[in-house]
Amino acid sequence: MKQSHVIRLLDPSKETFGSIIGSDLEIFGRLLATKSLRIDGTVVGDIETKPGADVCIALGKTALVQGNISGVRVLVAGRVEGNVLATERVELHSGADVHGDIVYAQIGIEHGARLSGQLSKIIESDE
Repeated sequence: MKQSHVIRLLDPSKETFGSIIGSDLEIFGRLLATKSLRIDGTVVGDIETKPGADVCIALGKTALVQGNISGVRVLVAGRVEGNVLATERVELHSGADVHGDIVYAQIGIEHGARLSGQLSKIIESDE
């Protein structure tokens, strides 16, 4: 049963995105996502999620984020210059390039992903 749970988390078809930042866009400033967000362009600023919302932040291969990212699930295939916090799961896909620390509950790292920073697991106190 535990294995099927892991497969479900890795299945990209489970995510639907309320907003998409295309590869031709550059955004400067803090973003607050209330629904899942896919980024293929450039964001200079922090990306946060509304507290209590089940929000996924996904960065495509052409994405560049210069700022911190926080969400329930953070999926990275592009470049991050900042820290990443995911209360559920972080996935670093092949081609991901993260320059910052990652705080996670679960993590998946594909061959070819790069990280310059520290990994810190969120410890649940009631286990």
